[in-house]
Amino acid sequence: TGQRNSRERKNRKRKITFMDTRSPIEIRALRYLAQREYSRRELEQKLAANRDSLATETLTAVLDKLEQQGFLSEQRMVEQVARTRRSRFGSQRIVHELKTKGIDGHLIDGILPALKETELEAALNIWRKKFDHPPATREERGKQTRFMMNRGFSMETIQQVLSHASEE
Repeated sequence: TGQRNSRERKNRKRKITFMDTRSPIEIRALRYLAQREYSRRELEQKLAANRDSLATETLTAVLDKLEQQGFLSEQRMVEQVARTRRSRFGSQRIVHELKTKGIDGHLIDGILPALKETELEAALNIWRKKFDHPPATREERGKQTRFMMNRGFSMETIQQVLSHASEE
């Protein structure tokens, strides 16, 4: 146990010296990024809310440094959001979420073809999970249509899903 304790102390010292080279704002940013991917705007807002009289230039410099080192990547963030939201939402809602997170249009345009490719399959899976039978009345059809629209699917996709469901 004596060797283990001395090893643990050495490891702690290494961590401390590693952490000492980074500013407190950078350490906080890395902690956030360790939990999930953030867009630059999201991370900037999160850090700005907690900062203690930190200059905007300092925050910008830290974010630039994190991007250069590969810790902050909007491309990874877009891919993660698309992957995690795909099983529950349509492409319109995913695109809207990405826009609210401050993602550039060219990154959204890059992921859109992949979203459109799996749109019908995702819509069918979501519909099957929620509804086990095709709509029998106009009210049921309206309810199912509104549900799918709130999930971010286009009217064209919803019509395809409902017609596919009535064929089964």
